Amino acid sequence: MAQYILRRLIQAVVILFVLSLVFFALVNLAPGGPLVGYGQGRRMPPEKIQILKRQLGLDRPMPVQYLIWLAGNDWFKVDMDGDGSPDGFGTRRGVLRGDFGLSLRTRQPVLDELAARVPNTVYLMTTIMLLSITLAIPIGVISAIKQYSVFDIIATTFAFAGQALPDFWLGLILILIFYFILKNPITGQPLLPVGGIATIGQPFSISDRLAHLVLPVTAGAMGWLAWYTRFLRSSMLDVINHDYLRTARAKGLTEFRVMYKHALRNALIPLVTLVALDLPYIFGGAVFIEMLFSWPGMGLYYYQSAMQRDYPVLMAILIFGGIFIILSNLLADILYGFLDPRIRFS
Repeated sequence: MAQYILRRLIQAVVILFVLSLVFFALVNLAPGGPLVGYGQGRRMPPEKIQILKRQLGLDRPMPVQYLIWLAGNDWFKVDMDGDGSPDGFGTRRGVLRGDFGLSLRTRQPVLDELAARVPNTVYLMTTIMLLSITLAIPIGVISAIKQYSVFDIIATTFAFAGQALPDFWLGLILILIFYFILKNPITGQPLLPVGGIATIGQPFSISDRLAHLVLPVTAGAMGWLAWYTRFLRSSMLDVINHDYLRTARAKGLTEFRVMYKHALRNALIPLVTLVALDLPYIFGGAVFIEMLFSWPGMGLYYYQSAMQRDYPVLMAILIFGGIFIILSNLLADILYGFLDPRIRFS
């Protein structure tokens, strides 16, 4: 197992290097640039734009920019802006030494910007994922056991509807219903808040935090709940009539024990892949959900950075997203070994 994990981690380093090349090229080749709005919105003279571009290091060839981003600019001893350090904004140590640079928009360290938003996204996405899995497992199991029953038909119908409804459309409908139509009969205020993580100016309150969670969690969990339910139902139907379950019944085990200890354990193996691949969303967030409900997390921050061509922030989010995807796949492979003893790692 240790050799397998070590081998996978070495492969991950190579994959991340290739991904960084691809991400850097795509981000920098996108139309426009971080200074595209300066000439119009701020009416900055072209010569000053060129000076700012030189100070930011955006006038360098793309391979040089990549090397500076990756390993720092220690060997590029060129003082562009006369501040006594190379390449403006001070010496950059590079990503390999834990320095993702400064945000072109806020002039703050990228890691500090991410650290301020990651907890909000983890708070939201963990709630969405845990709620989806908690509801999907019993619904999927009961639908498989009671195939073609009224419960199964209702659950399947809602599952298809949940997969078909876009989360941004569902979020807009929820806002329309619970903010504009339904009102608190006592205060006349909207029934549920639709923006932010908490009420501005109010002291910390669990009820206030939960109220702000209701709509974004509902909109975000619907698709995952539908997908996990359908997938687990299908997986349970594949194993529900296997010979080892008949043997378990013949030994006198209760039907509950047969289904939830033996059948469910094997049916969960394919579901582990889906859950593992969804784990990076805990870091990256859901862009549409966070945009609709003004949730101050990574999804909203990624959208704002993309619109403003904030290259250092985009690269940091993409790289961390790649790291989480690779580690999530590794976690899924390891869990396979625990769920299915037949799987061995060499």
